[in-house]
Amino acid sequence: MKIGNVELGEKPLFLAPMEDVTDASFRYVCKKYGADMMYTEFISSDGLIRDVPGSLYKLKVYDCERPIGMQIYGHLPEAMLESALRVEAAGPDVIDINFGCPVNKIARRGAGSGMMRYPDRMVEITKSVVDAVKVPVTVKTRLGWDDDSKIIVELAERLQDVGIKALTIHGRTRCQMYKGEADWTLIGKVKENPRMRIPIIGNGDIKTPQDAALAFERYGVDGVMIGRATYGHPWIFREIRHYLDTGEELPPMSVMERVSLAKEHLRKSLEIKGDRTGVLEMRRHLSCYFKALPDFKETRLRLVTTMDPDEICSILDYIGERWGD
Repeated sequence: MKIGNVELGEKPLFLAPMEDVTDASFRYVCKKYGADMMYTEFISSDGLIRDVPGSLYKLKVYDCERPIGMQIYGHLPEAMLESALRVEAAGPDVIDINFGCPVNKIARRGAGSGMMRYPDRMVEITKSVVDAVKVPVTVKTRLGWDDDSKIIVELAERLQDVGIKALTIHGRTRCQMYKGEADWTLIGKVKENPRMRIPIIGNGDIKTPQDAALAFERYGVDGVMIGRATYGHPWIFREIRHYLDTGEELPPMSVMERVSLAKEHLRKSLEIKGDRTGVLEMRRHLSCYFKALPDFKETRLRLVTTMDPDEICSILDYIGERWGD
């Protein structure tokens, strides 16, 4: 599979862009464990053109992460165009346009999946970005706004026709948010459409290697994107790749292996963000690495309240001693 001139191999696995999750330290871990392509946290076009520090910070990527995509969102055509040019200057391999985020504060002002109510504007914005930049442009979106407006089959053609190089489809409507099960049947119909020439990437409820294999086999997608299932489980990419290649499951990662990974993730977070921010932003990940352990509540509380990196490492060592294999 290729996105423009970006070669990704057969059946590539993508890390979904997720706010407050897919920062550089988490991307580092996911890449180590087999993600074929990753995306930064999504970037507000309004924030970028106003030089908001938090938006500008997300433009920083590292060569070891490549190929890397940057995703922008917004509802104003002029802001989206200007932000795309700024993103291109930061050197990503791909620019992705977010027409899929269902969060109220984004969708209700017409950005993210809110754009599903305005498909003409969606196509207009996409065309302006494609025409303005030289790197490949892709889109991530949903099936439609609600059950009565699942427009993805027609919309996919229109987006392809203005020049996008790949399309990622989350198998829910905006009104579903993340509830219920993802419906992959319409993703399959987009892929089956003889007019479609660009790669189609499926997203939604990929939680196991078997889920990924089924997506490729039953619905014919070119790639699979994984989001929430990576929380506390970034090695899912390695598990999926092994299953796709061999048809066999890898044994579960041991507690000691997870302790070692958590320490490495922490070190990378501290290296990139400094002690205070590095610790604070690791908290969402640390406890997730060990969420299935019995009688873990007290240890979890210690793990996510201390600000001392050395103490965190000591707690991680204790986890290995108490719950290790």
